[in-house]
Amino acid sequence: MTAAPHIFRTFDEELASLAKRIAAMGGHAERMVDHAVASLVHADPDLARQVIADDLVLDEAQREIDDRAVIIIARRQPVAADLREVIGAIRIASDLERVGDLGKSVAKRVVAVRDFLPPVSLFRGLQTLSELALEQLKGVLDVYASREAVKIAALRERDGGIDAMYTSLFRELLTYMMEDPRNITPCTHLLFCAKNIERIGDHATNIAETVYYVITGDQMPLERQKDDRSHRVVMPAPAVPDGDRS
Repeated sequence: MTAAPHIFRTFDEELASLAKRIAAMGGHAERMVDHAVASLVHADPDLARQVIADDLVLDEAQREIDDRAVIIIARRQPVAADLREVIGAIRIASDLERVGDLGKSVAKRVVAVRDFLPPVSLFRGLQTLSELALEQLKGVLDVYASREAVKIAALRERDGGIDAMYTSLFRELLTYMMEDPRNITPCTHLLFCAKNIERIGDHATNIAETVYYVITGDQMPLERQKDDRSHRVVMPAPAVPDGDRS
């Protein structure tokens, strides 16, 4: 559903400019997360520092979008689809800013784990988790641009796969901690990284729901698949030799 052109062409231009700014912000957020995970996997502190510095760009973009949206509301007093468009931009910008914060948080932990040499499968798992989250984020931003609301439900359901992958990584990291106490500190940092990436999927899901509302004027159902079972993961306690029992 696309709003009809307005009598004042400048209003259409203002809305288009807002959408364009969201698209640029989304692209920047995607690059930040991609670079953050790359800096973690390759133990690259210089790339990590660049990611941390790049977060300011998203912070400034969110402020700019908020300011523009307030001005549009004050000047144009939009209603119906136009009002949803403006409010949607504010909400999406907020989610994208949080995606940048989560990417920055991953980058900040690079120094803490750069001397840790986990199995290759662990970093591959983190990369896969990141790819799943970024695919979902890119997909919802593409729908925001194309206004193809029929694609949103499938994109929203992808969050279940991200949750399942995170639970698998959670279990694997706990196993490494139990095998060697020296692994506890780096694995704890990697747990936070994995959780941050999983949260990026949650923000992509939030954006999907906002985009659906902007396009259709309807809210998506509250129920959706959640496969994060990390709260149920309990590792068995190490066996105590009979002679050590009191």
